[in-house]
Amino acid sequence: MLTTLTTAYTDTRASDLAWALGREPLPALAVLDLQLHGVQLQLRLLGASHQVLLEEERGTCSETVACMPGSSTPLPLGVAKRLGDWEYEFAAHVETLSRGSFAGRAQELLALVAEHPHGLAGTFPGSPHAFTAMLAQCQQGQVRWRTWHAYPQEGRLVATRTRVGVRAAVAAV
Repeated sequence: MLTTLTTAYTDTRASDLAWALGREPLPALAVLDLQLHGVQLQLRLLGASHQVLLEEERGTCSETVACMPGSSTPLPLGVAKRLGDWEYEFAAHVETLSRGSFAGRAQELLALVAEHPHGLAGTFPGSPHAFTAMLAQCQQGQVRWRTWHAYPQEGRLVATRTRVGVRAAVAAV
């Protein structure tokens, strides 16, 4: 699903993105509710990036990647945590592209996500290549999502990957 977000595009920077687990739901500009193999997943586009809410019989998980004033947790390159019965893994990568490469990559990603049944993308008014996009899937008992945050004024694209899966039981020796 592709939507135009009804908010002004502000000149935020890729380096302003922060990461947080466990935040309460923040006001969203667009939402996609998904049911993936018994897991309720909500993809949320915020004015300042994204939030994913996962709910399942074992509990909940909330991931926020956004420009959050006062946040003391910058965007990490990687995180691995245990959340109750789950293993949570997060990775981020910042790519700097030329203007022409950036435009092509933006169009490619928006087309991919817009046509996917588990995809949500929002473009910001004022710049055709300013967007946040999210894509989710469930595979082998794991829920995964990818996100892309575009900063055309800098030529930077921030990509994240998250995996949440049930911890495997350790066999007794």
